[in-house]
Amino acid sequence: MQNGEQQAFFELTPPAAAPAAATPAIVYVRSAQAKRYRLTLRRDGTAVATIPLRGSEREAVRFVEQHREWLQRARERQARRPRGAEVWAVGTHVLWRGEMHAIRVAVEGAKPQVSVAADVFRVPTLEGDLRPTLEAYFARWAKIELPARAWELAAETGVDLKSVSVRNQRSRWGSCSAGGAVSLNWRLVQTPDTVRDYIIYHELMHLKEMNHSDRFWARVAEVCPWWRDAERWLKRNGSLLGL
Repeated sequence: MQNGEQQAFFELTPPAAAPAAATPAIVYVRSAQAKRYRLTLRRDGTAVATIPLRGSEREAVRFVEQHREWLQRARERQARRPRGAEVWAVGTHVLWRGEMHAIRVAVEGAKPQVSVAADVFRVPTLEGDLRPTLEAYFARWAKIELPARAWELAAETGVDLKSVSVRNQRSRWGSCSAGGAVSLNWRLVQTPDTVRDYIIYHELMHLKEMNHSDRFWARVAEVCPWWRDAERWLKRNGSLLGL
C-alpha cells in the first residue's frame, strides 16, 4: 500500500488457516529511494514497512499502527486468493494459456502421455506427481515463445532491446536492466496472451523510463491500453502460479 488501496478466478485448494497463536511478522526496511513511509504485504504474509532515508523507526511504527485496518483487510484478501494444487495428478486442474484445464490421460501403456487442453505431453508414469515433468515442458516452451514475442514487440515499439532471458523467478513477472536486457518469468506462458504481452510491454517501456512515474505509465498505456485489466488479472490469479 502506498498511502491508499477481485474475485477469485478459480478456487482449487483453500489456503490453510494460520495457527491461532501465530503473530504475523512486520519487517522494517530502510530505503534510500523511498520518499515516504510505505506498508506492503508480501505473498508469504509478511508485512513490510519501508522507512525513507531520513525517517525514523518510531514514525514507521506509528505509520503501521495508523494502517492496521488496511493491513488486516489486505491479509483477509490474501487469504481468499485462489491457490493452485501442490501436487499435479491426473484430474488436477492447472492454469495453462490463461484458463484452467484438467490434466487428462491421453495415452496409456509403456509410453504414457497426458493432455492439458489441446497439448499433449509424454510423462514417465501416470501415477504420482506430474508437476515437475509438466513444468519442465512449460518452461522449455517459454524459452522459445517469450523471447520471440519480446523481440516482436520491441520492434513494434521501437525499443532498443539488447537481450532477452527466461528465468524461474519466484517473486516477479519480469525485470530489466539499464543496459537493455529483459528477463521474463517462464510462467507467463500459463497466463492469457494479453497478460503476457502486458508484462513484456511493461519491461520494454522501462527501457525508456527506468521508473514508475506518470510518464512511464503513460508510455505503457499508449502501447498497451488494456494494462489495468492485465494488472487486475495478475492480482486475482497470480497466486495460482505461486506469485
